[in-house]
Amino acid sequence: MKLKYLLFSFISCISFAQENAFPSSKADSIVHRIQLPVIPAYQINIIKLGAKGDSISNNKAAFDKAMALCKKNNGGTIIVPKGIYKINGPIHFVSNVNLIIEKGAKIKFSDNPKDYLPLVLTSWEGTMLYNYSPLIYANECSNIAITGEGTIDGEGGKIWKSFKAKENDGKMRSREMNHNNTPLEERKFGEGYFLRPHMIQFLNCKNILVENIRIENSPFWCLHLLKSQSITVRGISYKSLNYNNDGIDPEYAKNVLIENVNFNNGDDNIAIKAGRDHEGRANATTPSENIVIRNCNFKGLHGVVIGSEMSAGVQNIFVENCRTIGYLKRGIYLKTNADRGGFIKNIFVRNIKLDEVEDCLYITANYHGEGKGYQSDISNISFSDITCNKASEWGIVIQGFADKKIRNISLNTIEIKEAKNPLSNENAENVLMTDVFIGRRATVPSAVSKH
Repeated sequence: MKLKYLLFSFISCISFAQENAFPSSKADSIVHRIQLPVIPAYQINIIKLGAKGDSISNNKAAFDKAMALCKKNNGGTIIVPKGIYKINGPIHFVSNVNLIIEKGAKIKFSDNPKDYLPLVLTSWEGTMLYNYSPLIYANECSNIAITGEGTIDGEGGKIWKSFKAKENDGKMRSREMNHNNTPLEERKFGEGYFLRPHMIQFLNCKNILVENIRIENSPFWCLHLLKSQSITVRGISYKSLNYNNDGIDPEYAKNVLIENVNFNNGDDNIAIKAGRDHEGRANATTPSENIVIRNCNFKGLHGVVIGSEMSAGVQNIFVENCRTIGYLKRGIYLKTNADRGGFIKNIFVRNIKLDEVEDCLYITANYHGEGKGYQSDISNISFSDITCNKASEWGIVIQGFADKKIRNISLNTIEIKEAKNPLSNENAENVLMTDVFIGRRATVPSAVSKH
């Protein structure tokens, strides 16, 4: 009996080793089925609707009128020429619209919370609720784009930033509503709860393009891809260093390409999420899946993160050809805890060049040491061709639970030139290491002394 088990384990190891190479064909098939938005020929220049790029005038009415005209014409392109356009309130998309922010143009949003009322359906850290409108918001839209070489400024560093110290009561209320399955229509926040709005949020949308724009000074997460699919994000850049300024957050998102992005964020560069706790587990049929990330430059807190809100599951993630252009706390970070449940599986990461980090590769099932009763299933993770110049704390960390082990981890051709602590591998099984160097490489052994 023991021999059969050993033989089965050996065969499983060989099978995993053969299958864990980066599956380029699977990544390519995801990219090929993503559809770019189709935009009708109608165009309107925002100046013709009375907008003034003088950084003082409130252009809310002009932008609202532009969207209304596009809706009347079944879509079109809104052109924002050079200038600084202040808007006291959100831009709400309709379908079949491309908002082009031309080079030298900046949209600068007000930071008066009252401008972002009435409440809209949104989410906050993995829980669906009604809150302040995101600054740019689309719900139930298809074929939408934000393009051009201009800038979106969320003015998040003053009033919105002050919300961080006051958010706890609202945050805990939202989590209680999640755990208690409170009806969605009763989950009303906004004034008095201090939950900051997202900069850009697409909810229940498809065929989305965000290309070449610059995102600065967000109140909260920068680009939230929520319950949306068929998404292309490319060529954009960031300088957004306020609290919780994640760069891109796909959540319950499907078929996503993120490429050629220059990050500079006050939090995670890319954080793949899928709902929190009870609500997330109830949405297990809509995990975040089929996401390709390539040719990006990382700078900020963490490079690519999965979690910690991932209760509906995350699968089929392909990350390749990325590097750091500044400090990162962690390079690749998979984080969940015993409140979450769900799964993280089929994660493939290759050709990553990290300079100086605190921790290089980090997988933990015990994030913040929180929770009980809902341990996540983490399996089939492949890291290959990764270099790191220095890890000031840990080179590689894998942390499972004794009764819920992390399974099938492949580490192939990893070189971390310097690390204070090389490796911590706890409660994991079938961890395969091939050509892994942490610190100096060993050379030929020294000869026996002749004394």
